[in-house]
Amino acid sequence: MGGPLVVDADALNLLAAGPLRRDDWVLTPHPGEAGRLLGLDSARVQGHRPAAAALLSQCYGGICVLKGAGTLVHGPAGLQVCDAGNPGMASGGMGDVLTGVIAGLVAQGLPEAGVSRGEALSHLEAAATLGVCVHAAAADRAAVAGERGLLATDLLDALRSTVNP
Repeated sequence: MGGPLVVDADALNLLAAGPLRRDDWVLTPHPGEAGRLLGLDSARVQGHRPAAAALLSQCYGGICVLKGAGTLVHGPAGLQVCDAGNPGMASGGMGDVLTGVIAGLVAQGLPEAGVSRGEALSHLEAAATLGVCVHAAAADRAAVAGERGLLATDLLDALRSTVNP
């Protein structure tokens, strides 16, 4: 398997069924998916979010983005918490947009050949952290008209203006 990956949705379910470890991926589970990956129920994941994110990184390698209120990013540099975002983000497709944002950032800034593995990992962690923050900030901009009924597609214009101030 070549190149870094951003892993979400059914790919996380497949990973739970057949665990692998890689250093060059970003896992983006919500609490239910995190629970399946760790063999825990989602309530336990929610009750111990920082520990769950750290354990996911420890067990599966790479960077863990544990989605939810106060999305967490755990990687070699430690734990980052995103304090942006809103309840309107709890709708279908939001995780897909987040995955696309992170993958786009990875693709735009992928280190040149010959860069050390540590530098590549720090790039993945930076892309995950920035992606989470940009996604949440765009959702906050899109929710100015109200959080209720917020759709993933509502973030598109807000994403553009967030990354191109």
